[in-house]
Amino acid sequence: MGVKSFVVKLLPFVAMVAVETFAVGLTTLSKAAMSTGLSHFVFVVYSNVIASLILLPYYFIIIRITLMQNCVTTGINYSSPTLASAMGNLTPAFTFLLAAIFRMEKSDFRSLGSQVKILGTLVSILGALIVTLYKGPAIGAVPQLQPSSSTVVTTTNDWVIGGIFLATASLSVAILNVSQAAILKGYPSEMTLVTFCCFFGTIQCTIISLIGERNPDAWKIRPDIELISVVYAAVFGNLVICGVTAWCIRRKGPVFVAMFKPVGISIAAFMGAIFLGDTLHIGSVIGAIIIVVGFYGVIWAQSKEEESKGEKYDRQQVSSQKTPLLESHINV
Repeated sequence: MGVKSFVVKLLPFVAMVAVETFAVGLTTLSKAAMSTGLSHFVFVVYSNVIASLILLPYYFIIIRITLMQNCVTTGINYSSPTLASAMGNLTPAFTFLLAAIFRMEKSDFRSLGSQVKILGTLVSILGALIVTLYKGPAIGAVPQLQPSSSTVVTTTNDWVIGGIFLATASLSVAILNVSQAAILKGYPSEMTLVTFCCFFGTIQCTIISLIGERNPDAWKIRPDIELISVVYAAVFGNLVICGVTAWCIRRKGPVFVAMFKPVGISIAAFMGAIFLGDTLHIGSVIGAIIIVVGFYGVIWAQSKEEESKGEKYDRQQVSSQKTPLLESHINV
C-alpha cells in the first residue's frame, strides 16, 4: 500500500519532466525545420490539423489560445530553443500572479511562504530579462574574426525580438493553465479539453496564417525534417503535452505544472548543442541561474504550505473523532 501511494504521488512529477522533455524536443525540431525554410505560420496550422484529425472521435467545441503557439514559433525563429526554454521560466511567475488574482492560490502576505513566493516570482522575471537583454560572449567558442557592427546589431535585435515573443507566449501559457484549471474543475475530462483546443486552434491558426503567409509555395511540406517536425508537433506537442498537462493541472493545480519550466533549460541547451550546433552564452547562463533560484524559492514556499495544510487537516480529523465522545458524555 505504501509503494502504491508513493508511485501515485511520484507520477505527476515524472509526467511533468516528460512533458518538458517533449516540449524541448518540439522547439529543437521546429527550429531545425524552420532553418530549412519552413514557414512558422504553416508549421502551426499543419500540426493542429493533424492533431485534430487524430482526435476526431473526441470532437467537441472549446476555445484555444492560439497566440501562444504563434508567439513560440516566431520567437524560436528569431532566437533559439535555449532562449525559448529560458523564457519559458516566466510561466511560473505569470501563473502564480494570475492564480492569486483569481483566488486559485491563497496568499497571506504576512506569512513567510507567501513572501518567498512573491520574491521568487520577481527574481524569475529579473532572470528572464537578463536572458533576453544580455546575450554576452559565447562559452567555449573558438575565437574568430570580429563581425561587422551591422551584423552584431541585427543579431542582437533578433535576440530581443525573439525574447519579447517568447515572453508573450509564457503569459499565454499561464492564462491557458489557469483557464484549464477552472474548466477541469467543473468538467473533468482532459481528452475532451485537448480535442476542443486542437480543433479551434486549427481554425484560428489557419486564419492567422492565411493573413501572415502570402507565399503559396510555403504551404508545401517537404518529406524531410519539415514533415518530421510537423508530425512530432502534432503528436507530442498537441496531444501528449496538452493531455498530460491537463491531467496534472486537474490533480495538482496550475502553479504546480508551471513550476517545471526550468527543467527545460538544461534539456534545451543539450539538444541545441547536439542537433543545431547552438552556442551557449554567458547571458543565458546567468539569467537561467537567477530564474532557477526564483523557481526553487516558489517551490519551497509551496511545499511548506502543503505541509501546513496537511497538518491542519490531520488536526481537524482528530478533533472530529473526539467530539462525538465528548457529546455522549455530556448527554449522559
